[in-house]
Amino acid sequence: MITLMSGCTGSLMNRAEIYETSEGGHQLTRLTEFPGTEVRAAISLLPEEEFQTMTGIGGSFTEASASLLNRLSPANRSKILEAYFGESGARYSLTRTHMNSCDFSLGNYSYAPVEGDTALTHFSVEEDMGDIIPMIKEAMALSAEGFKIIASPWTAPPWMKDNHDWRGGKLLPPYYPVWALFFSKYLEAYRQQGIDIWAFTVENEPLGNDSNWESMLFTPQEMNDFVKNHLGPRLRSDGHKVKILGYDQNREEEMVTWVNAMYDDPEAAQFYDGTAFHWYGSTVSYFPEVLGHAAQKAPGKQLIHTEGCIDAQVPRWQDDAWYWAEEATDWGKDWAPPEKKHLHPPYVPVFRYARDMIGCFNHGVHGYVDWNMVLDRQGGPNWAKNWCNAPVIVDPDKDEVYFTPLYYTLAHFSRFIRPGAVRIGWQNNDSDLMVTAFRNPDGTIAALLFNPGRETKGVHLSLGSKSMDFTISGKALQTVLLQTDHKRL
Repeated sequence: MITLMSGCTGSLMNRAEIYETSEGGHQLTRLTEFPGTEVRAAISLLPEEEFQTMTGIGGSFTEASASLLNRLSPANRSKILEAYFGESGARYSLTRTHMNSCDFSLGNYSYAPVEGDTALTHFSVEEDMGDIIPMIKEAMALSAEGFKIIASPWTAPPWMKDNHDWRGGKLLPPYYPVWALFFSKYLEAYRQQGIDIWAFTVENEPLGNDSNWESMLFTPQEMNDFVKNHLGPRLRSDGHKVKILGYDQNREEEMVTWVNAMYDDPEAAQFYDGTAFHWYGSTVSYFPEVLGHAAQKAPGKQLIHTEGCIDAQVPRWQDDAWYWAEEATDWGKDWAPPEKKHLHPPYVPVFRYARDMIGCFNHGVHGYVDWNMVLDRQGGPNWAKNWCNAPVIVDPDKDEVYFTPLYYTLAHFSRFIRPGAVRIGWQNNDSDLMVTAFRNPDGTIAALLFNPGRETKGVHLSLGSKSMDFTISGKALQTVLLQTDHKRL
């Protein structure tokens, strides 16, 4: 074994903290000793090369998660919220919630249930007062630096839609101004509860979900019309300083079509602050060409991953090994069209997160939001029986909590890459090792390394004139946090 100190080739190691999560059992564990091995990867950090500035990283407040927390003991509720938002935990900085109900609600509901109430005089967020709002408030009390919230509607109330249903259908044109007012009312109602909303996505999954749960369809042109003629002007006239994110569906070819439509329309483009997207287009690809196109099309706009999870799976309880095994499958196993089946092979859940997040950040993404923070052993509650996984699984009847390896994987990013961090350049001679790196506002540099191989790798990391040697375990994610004044190196 070599220790942290004796393994250094300069003074850089004296300023380093190295944390690892691995198949071998490390869970965001700080390492101070490393097995002796030949150096096989040379990584150079290049802080003079600067790219995008980070908005934040985190997860979502859903009725499913919030209702489960209400069923746990106060001690376990606090334990989970501290793990996500406290200084000892993942320090989530960017979050999302649903406006009206979604599949991860206990049932269908709208804040405007009275048909024909076009003035929205009966608008109320009472439905959220027992679960989502208390969860957000408790998280706010725990978060030292605070966090941003993105709100997304899955559907307008059925009385505003052409099919009069929660699922599918389109917003009727006469209700465009009413639906825009709905967004404004929501901002005001949440602000009265002491909660500020940072951004809206115009519609969750505007291409639909085959009418399996709450949804509402838009074409790119219809969304532009709603945004430029109704939503944007309404929010502006009501004095709301909130960002608007377009699209909000899978990161694949359709995203290119939507990004082009959003920003080729000058009137609409002035109201769009960025593009939201999900990861369900593939279990293995992060679609670098699509992300590159979006970044080049609107270089001054945000790129935010707003949803991703291990979907179409009942969670494995107290089974860390499964999360490191190539056994997970997603919706595409059964439902993807033949020409896209190759994008949905079996995969390793931890690998999917690590690969996707590093790939996204290296291609200009500013923020990354996971889906449910907490689910039960069934992968719910979910009224549509659309079972999924979450980083934290609970058994409320037994008051038991399971922090899966996904929690520690996400925490590597959210804890050490802070809002305002600037992605910096790097060089890496090992194509099997994924790397990304950031300089935080406090001057620390966080380098994240992902080793999907089974063998331990030696690493020679350099920053300016200083360097250090260490190892990364096989099947592991590692964060190297450097306490350094980059101006002197």
